[in-house]
Amino acid sequence: MNYLSAENLSKSYGEKVLFENISFGLEKGNKVALVANNGTGKSTLLRILTGDDTSDTGGVSVKNGIRISLLPQEPDYDKSLTVDEIVATAGTKLQEIIISYEEAVQENSDSNTKETQQLLEFASNQMDIANAWDFDRRLLQLLTKFGISDTTQTIGTMSGGQIKRLSLALALLDDPDILLLDEPTNHLDIDMIEWLENYLSNTETTLLMVTHDRYFLDRICDHIIEISHGNLYVHNGNYSYFLEKRSEREENTRVEIDKAKKLMKKELDWIRRMPKARTTKSKARISSFYRTKDKATSAKKVDEIKLGVHMSRVGGKILEMDNVSKSFGDTVILDGFEYIFKKGERIGFVGKNGVGKTTFLNLVMQEMAPDTGTIDSGDTIVYGYYKQEGIKINEKQTVLQVVKDIAEVIPMGKDHSLTASQFLLHFMFPPKVQNDYVSKLSGGERRRLYLLTVLVRNPNFLILDEPTNDLDLITLNKLEEFLDSYKGCLILVSHDRYFLDKLVDHLFVFEGGGKIKDYHSNYSDYRSYVDENERLLKIEQSSLKKEKKKTQDKPKVKTKLSYNEQREYDTLMEDIETLEKEKSDLEAQLVDGTLEYDKLESISKRIGEVMSLMDDKTMRWMELEELVS
Repeated sequence: MNYLSAENLSKSYGEKVLFENISFGLEKGNKVALVANNGTGKSTLLRILTGDDTSDTGGVSVKNGIRISLLPQEPDYDKSLTVDEIVATAGTKLQEIIISYEEAVQENSDSNTKETQQLLEFASNQMDIANAWDFDRRLLQLLTKFGISDTTQTIGTMSGGQIKRLSLALALLDDPDILLLDEPTNHLDIDMIEWLENYLSNTETTLLMVTHDRYFLDRICDHIIEISHGNLYVHNGNYSYFLEKRSEREENTRVEIDKAKKLMKKELDWIRRMPKARTTKSKARISSFYRTKDKATSAKKVDEIKLGVHMSRVGGKILEMDNVSKSFGDTVILDGFEYIFKKGERIGFVGKNGVGKTTFLNLVMQEMAPDTGTIDSGDTIVYGYYKQEGIKINEKQTVLQVVKDIAEVIPMGKDHSLTASQFLLHFMFPPKVQNDYVSKLSGGERRRLYLLTVLVRNPNFLILDEPTNDLDLITLNKLEEFLDSYKGCLILVSHDRYFLDKLVDHLFVFEGGGKIKDYHSNYSDYRSYVDENERLLKIEQSSLKKEKKKTQDKPKVKTKLSYNEQREYDTLMEDIETLEKEKSDLEAQLVDGTLEYDKLESISKRIGEVMSLMDDKTMRWMELEELVS
């Protein structure tokens, strides 16, 4: 069933064309990702679909009765309002239905007529259809889930993550038929992202999302809409499938253009030798030549970000932290932390929002002082600090002026340097954009400019606090390539699990209460370890409950295994180990990135079956173990 259709949509701002004559539809239950470069109008397109913006051409049609909710990339609330006031004035469809019902109740109470009774009955039916009776309970449940307990606090006192979670709660509360998500993982910690991933995977709501999170895309989406060079492509599959098909398309296009170039060269020789008298046949050949020429010259120039630094020499001492403690009132951030950083070390920071990751970085950068202990940097260390909140730039400056304020000339190696303008070209800022004001940049372009201002200083110790927010997938891939080859020290704070898996050697896990544990693994391995411990703990707790119940019900009679039970007991551990190996192999295939959608779906289903078997066999082994002992 078609829920929404977009026909021939175009949008421009002055001379800048965002998209032109694009058409697509959303069917009931679709889970679709929108993939395009920064500055190509993804957020604008979502606003057009909700009616919050208008297109220059074309239109959007939505099936009658379909409710649409939008989670904006950067929620814009009045900072003076409280959470309660924001909820009350959110204007969701559910609230409109509730208000209509309350008005109908009041009217029927004031004048109990046949007409008011009919209005009340209609309003009551609408409450039933929208499942709006438990609105308050669901609101409280969602706000609690998203960590918003004080609804009297004003928006101005909340962090970016809290505001994003509030906006997400309101979008989900409306229980929409179509949910539009613009960078839903920005400002969320990994636990919250994994909860949202599981929720969206199991909901029947139709989704259209813009996100840079590759695992999120792979595990939720079944369609990809790609906008590239003004053309729209629809891929029926997840992100891995999309990458495969896009690569095939680009390779086919390259082959076709190469063939056209060779044919054009041959035909150009014929045109130059052709006699002036032209027959019908020769005119047709000339027309064919110009079509071949158009194809041969149709290759699009692909701008790519080129990241690089010219690191200064790193001495023996990098960074030493000795007995460092830091608290804010009763909240302990660090408690006697000690660590000596080594050359080329790559550490990922993991932990819930508010446990002190950013405070740790500010201590390293000496932007605040520890309560106790010392933090000592080597004399040769040059830090590059990319902050989560971004950079404060004068909106009236041009992009080129921002860089020139830092350096007119940037050294890139022995006897090699770049001007500020040349350096901007490496970051996909062409001359025209360089002379634009900062105020005209998109969110992703601003992030790219901020990254440039960090790297222009040629740091040998990079600290990146949520660098993936707002970056498009192409820029993100280039950033990964750069960081993968970066020889300096790296601290990476990120909610992007794929990013952490690919780039760090070990993790600092912030557990709260000043505790930081060092895990020598990537994020996926660490998460598997945590999940496995939680699974075993649940089994143990379940076993203890059963044992307690058995003891209460009747005394244990059996003290010896039967022949068949002994044989079962002897093989159970071997079966469990075999299942654990199968689970590990399947998970490795799942993140391989080369499998087609059907195969990925089959593997995901099998992983669930294997985990269920492991639980059953572990429980049975524990039962038999009790009899043996």
